[in-house]
Amino acid sequence: MDTFFQQIINGLVLGSMYALVALGYTMVYGIINLINFAHGEVLMVGALTSWTVVTALSDSGLPGWALLLISLPCAIVVCAALNFTIEKVAYRPLRNAPRLAPLITAMGMSLLLQTLAMILWKPNPKPYPLLLPTDPIDLGGPVISVTQIIILVSTVVILGGLLWLVNKTKLGRAMRATAENPRVASLMGVRPDMVISATFIIGASLAAVAGVMWAANYGTVQHSMGFLPGLKAFTAAVMGGIGNLTGAMVGGVLLGLIEAIGAGYLGELTGGVLGSHYADIFAFIALILVLTLRPSGLLGERVADRA
Repeated sequence: MDTFFQQIINGLVLGSMYALVALGYTMVYGIINLINFAHGEVLMVGALTSWTVVTALSDSGLPGWALLLISLPCAIVVCAALNFTIEKVAYRPLRNAPRLAPLITAMGMSLLLQTLAMILWKPNPKPYPLLLPTDPIDLGGPVISVTQIIILVSTVVILGGLLWLVNKTKLGRAMRATAENPRVASLMGVRPDMVISATFIIGASLAAVAGVMWAANYGTVQHSMGFLPGLKAFTAAVMGGIGNLTGAMVGGVLLGLIEAIGAGYLGELTGGVLGSHYADIFAFIALILVLTLRPSGLLGERVADRA
């Protein structure tokens, strides 16, 4: 039973990071119907930027938590600038093109960012320093680390702030209006280009935070680290109902739980036959089942295509 609850904790931590990245997919798709497959690489750039800052300041004598707090805004700024540039250069000219064109462009941008990161940071994996206390906290059987607690608390705060932004602020109303009908929104004084750029910047900031969390939790970074988390976060967004913020949160957490329990708890029950090496199987089986039984996602709704 302790193993089961331990996998629950691990799944919640993993699902929290998936949820942050899935929200970036959901916000972009909800406004311009674009699947930004380069979003996972934005996570990678955030993690590597944080690693660069932490490594550069490692001899400064600053405590680990201070290094983390310094590297996080640096990663957010770099990722926001990167995603803003990607949207302006690669996606905006294709906004009125057939849907296949921006999709292919997004896949090409993903490969381009991986290659550039490999050239800039070299292809070898790099250890991410342990910046926070590593002593586990006993929860009466299961254990949790300080890093995992910070990830869970930060995710709840960020997701709550994002819901407030989208539902209660002027920018959020502009986002919802642009998602509904950009032409009508522009007639009402909304600037769709500005709103779309802001959406890409917010999504990049979420990916940067998730990248720093990923690096701090798993202790390693490299140029290809964003592909699989990005793919699974997209899976989580589809499971929850892509275009639905709450669905992205639920899908991310649910996917993390399925993956952790499937790889850990079921791995023990089957004597290691279905262990951690098969974690991806459980995630994508869950996606197939959800899409088969409810194609619009768990919290998605069937809506007519906008004019």
